[in-house]
Amino acid sequence: MTSQANRPDLSNLWMPFTANRQFKSSPRLLAKAKGMYYTSTDGRQILDGTAGLWCVNAGHGRQEIIDAIAKQTAELDYAPSFQIGHEASFRAATAVARCMPEGMDRIFFTNSGSESVDTALKIALAYHRARGEGHRTRLIGRERGYHGVGFGGISVGGISPNRRTFANSLIPGVDHICHTHDLEKNAYSRGQPEWGAHFADDLERIVALHDPSTIAAVIIEPMAGSTGVLVPPKGYLERLRAITEKYGILLIFDEVITAFGRLGASTASDLFGVKPDLVTLAKGISNAAVPAGAVAVRREIHDAILAAAQTGIEFFHGYTYSAHPLATAAVMATLNIYQQEQLFERAAGLSGMFEDAAHALRGTRHVIDVRNIGLVAGIELEPRAGAPGARAAEVFHKCFDKGLLVRYTGDILAISPPLIIEENQIDQIFSTLADVLNTVD
Repeated sequence: MTSQANRPDLSNLWMPFTANRQFKSSPRLLAKAKGMYYTSTDGRQILDGTAGLWCVNAGHGRQEIIDAIAKQTAELDYAPSFQIGHEASFRAATAVARCMPEGMDRIFFTNSGSESVDTALKIALAYHRARGEGHRTRLIGRERGYHGVGFGGISVGGISPNRRTFANSLIPGVDHICHTHDLEKNAYSRGQPEWGAHFADDLERIVALHDPSTIAAVIIEPMAGSTGVLVPPKGYLERLRAITEKYGILLIFDEVITAFGRLGASTASDLFGVKPDLVTLAKGISNAAVPAGAVAVRREIHDAILAAAQTGIEFFHGYTYSAHPLATAAVMATLNIYQQEQLFERAAGLSGMFEDAAHALRGTRHVIDVRNIGLVAGIELEPRAGAPGARAAEVFHKCFDKGLLVRYTGDILAISPPLIIEENQIDQIFSTLADVLNTVD
């Protein structure tokens, strides 16, 4: 293990989404990972209650994925994807398409959720232009939405700290519908809240304000994760889908978090029975072994864009590392594990026990709400007066010291373990949380 003398210089790395000064004064460093656990540099086992960052769905250090990446590296370490291809990219696209809702079988590979979102927004604009409706340029997001950190993503996103510094450089003409969180009406809901389908009708207000002929697409997370686990009320997604169809507006589901088993199904679209026009993917697509992402596109959208270009390149967009050979190897190995081990079904089977364990925190000190769906739970804490986020940050640090990794955003704790979790580990997560909460002021 790393001693103080052998610790690397921490000064050069500017860490993302991190309180850098605080971290470097008391760093939390990980050295290894296997199965459900990280090992810290001081040799402690840390139970992974967050699947890394919502992404290691099949657990850490899967040998099948390691072997696939190593084999691919030896055979073909890189191949350009502009005007040339490699076979694994096509096989990976077919494998991803099989996991998507019927008809959403045109796959555009990216390297992250942020890139997937920007790609989906561009596809939506290109589609309307291809159909002779280039005046449809307005994009609609949702308050409290998180869609990555590209300028497109933060423009349609609705988390104010992500937007504040860049406000004068965001995409013009973007608007936002209201979020679905109502603590007074829906506190301690199990699964989808009964109340709140009418929040979808806020899109009618936006449509009336801007004229539907100007709107290209609406993008939402079917379950908002990064803002603190906001589960869609019953009927909400159905209503939103009906409104977008009525006005010819494309509906994009940002499933970077929710796809590949997190909710106990291949996609949130499958779980909720609502099919969008595009789905953004990343995280669990490769078990995070290699950065990877994708956009699944309804076939008619793909075909319209190709048909509008009589010759040459039909869609001027892509990345140097789109369908990178190592990423496609990781994707295929990951999806094979999901299928062979029936991890989506496993997550669905564990969701009831997980729900009960999460809601057992009701009445615990500082807890004002518990919400859950699939293998995701959000534990909302009462903020400290004049110090929002401080209480959850303290819980995060104390949990880590007790051998548990959780995630926090504001004063909301998010739990999203790998799908391989065992029942005793679920108990460990929530009992540790209860113990820590009782020690926090």
